[in-house]
Amino acid sequence: MAQPFGLGCDAAYPLELMLPYASYQIRCMTRDHLSTAMRWAAREGWNPGLHDLDPLYNVDPQGFFMGWLGEGPVASISCVRQGGNHAFLGLYIVDPLLRGHGLGKAIWSASLEHVKGCVVGLDGVVAQQDNYRRSGFELAWHNMRFKGWGREAQGAPQGRVVPLSALPLEALVAYDKAFHPAPRPAFLRAWIHLPQSHALGWWEGGELRGYGVLRACREGHKLAPLCADTPAVAHSLFEALCSRVPVTEPVFMDVPDGNAVAVDLALHQGMEATFPTARMYRGPAPQLAISRLYGLTTLEVG
Repeated sequence: MAQPFGLGCDAAYPLELMLPYASYQIRCMTRDHLSTAMRWAAREGWNPGLHDLDPLYNVDPQGFFMGWLGEGPVASISCVRQGGNHAFLGLYIVDPLLRGHGLGKAIWSASLEHVKGCVVGLDGVVAQQDNYRRSGFELAWHNMRFKGWGREAQGAPQGRVVPLSALPLEALVAYDKAFHPAPRPAFLRAWIHLPQSHALGWWEGGELRGYGVLRACREGHKLAPLCADTPAVAHSLFEALCSRVPVTEPVFMDVPDGNAVAVDLALHQGMEATFPTARMYRGPAPQLAISRLYGLTTLEVG
């Protein structure tokens, strides 16, 4: 049986104390509240990173919302601005024992009001996709989370594989524009320096031709993102990053099905499909380089 969420822990609290629902309040999250929402996300099976909190929160601190009944947090959502015209929605969670009473709908509406006028994207789980369609979101593509394993290093990485920290940040920001609707220099600076992570790029002819980040998660590691100009570059980065993880450690990657080569890479590397999501947008979908996108960054910010 599902257990209710508790403030700062997983302890249950009496349901009758949370009635009537008229006492429901929606407030902006603090950073500490976001850590609670990330624990909820882990319980939902989304497997967030161990050190994701600060990079995500700093994208748009006003774009994180929590629903409260009395002193108990019971719902969460994020809808963060990314540039002037785009936003991304995630962390949409309601206490399992309180679903179906309108609490989620209220916090959903509050979050979208925050980004009024923006094109909004999300990566939706199967159970919610019909609800998203009714709210004006349309399918752009499907994703599949694949699970594989670390591997033994096959000699030294190829000479063009270099630490991203050794490259100019401007080169990474410029390259990343093809895969994201708005520049995100502050996020990328934090993302490639996460603790318990590895960030590598493919540097050729004075240009960045691909990059990937492998970070520690609640379970194993995620390769997120993985972007590359060619399948050969993607394969080399995949091998170099996965070799940083013991063979007993799982590695996950969220792969867009719009890139058939990326799906083939995952399958040829012995990865198995685990669960699907769908990239959906309310408003015109941005033109992203899906053919060069092998792995998404996060389900929270795209």
